[in-house]
Amino acid sequence: MSLLAVGTVAFDDIETPTGRAEKVVGGACTYISLAASYFVKPIRIVSVVGDDFPADMLHYMEHRGVELDGLQIKKGEKSFFWAGRYHSNFNSRDTLDTQLNVLADFNPVVPEHWRDAEYLMLGNLTPQVQLSVLEQLTKRPKLVALDTMNFWMDIAMEDLKKVLAKVDVLTVNDEEARQLSGEHSLLLAAKAIYKMGPKYVVIKKGEHGALLFHRGEDMFFAPALPLAEVIDPTGAGDTFAGGFMGWITKTDDTSFENMKRAIVYGSAMASFCVEAFSIERLKGLTPAMISHRMQQFAELVRVDFN
Repeated sequence: MSLLAVGTVAFDDIETPTGRAEKVVGGACTYISLAASYFVKPIRIVSVVGDDFPADMLHYMEHRGVELDGLQIKKGEKSFFWAGRYHSNFNSRDTLDTQLNVLADFNPVVPEHWRDAEYLMLGNLTPQVQLSVLEQLTKRPKLVALDTMNFWMDIAMEDLKKVLAKVDVLTVNDEEARQLSGEHSLLLAAKAIYKMGPKYVVIKKGEHGALLFHRGEDMFFAPALPLAEVIDPTGAGDTFAGGFMGWITKTDDTSFENMKRAIVYGSAMASFCVEAFSIERLKGLTPAMISHRMQQFAELVRVDFN
């Protein structure tokens, strides 16, 4: 099984109550692919960078089983850059700078030998770019997941609806689910989103866990793991998506029961991500470390009524 991921490979400048990290590696596709690499290989990415992006990072990604045939490297141009400052509660942040650079005119090209992708994760990009990727595929993947944000709901809702009609899973946070659906209740929000196309809706609630809804028939909740210290929440949502899709691709099982497992694996990977700046905590994980973290999640929700 292989996973195709589309999104940004970029630089971030991050300031949190715990410190600051200047011009570090970030981007949705980076987090998605590295998290997924602990479950399945290869992970194939479609993205764009400038020639300022470090070659050693690209080599590391390849070492992790990430194939870069779909990564465009624009000579003489700069990679996408985002700078932000988190508030004391880590749940809100201010964007200080956004430089689109190579992303401004990004035209994704899926290599021909990838166009029969079995699993597809569309990271947060313009709906037009996400739709372009779907239109390049020669067959429908077994599962298509989409991440989006309120910015696209504000400026490109009609295009977003076109993409939503073609995907199986939508991942959004609670605020985005409410904006997209017009419903305050997350249960009613999920039901409204089903009508737009997705069979599954994953609503991320940050430090309060994640909800999985299926066609109004099934519902599942996974808590977030309480951590002694959070360093940097940037990329946690994309890491969650990588763990989620990595597990599903590994098991080749899109049943609701397996989706529940995937939610917990995604939450476990996200819990690693926030423990350091940038992608540092996603480096050097072992199966034993991931297994132990999963056991912590199991203990968190285990209860005996006998």
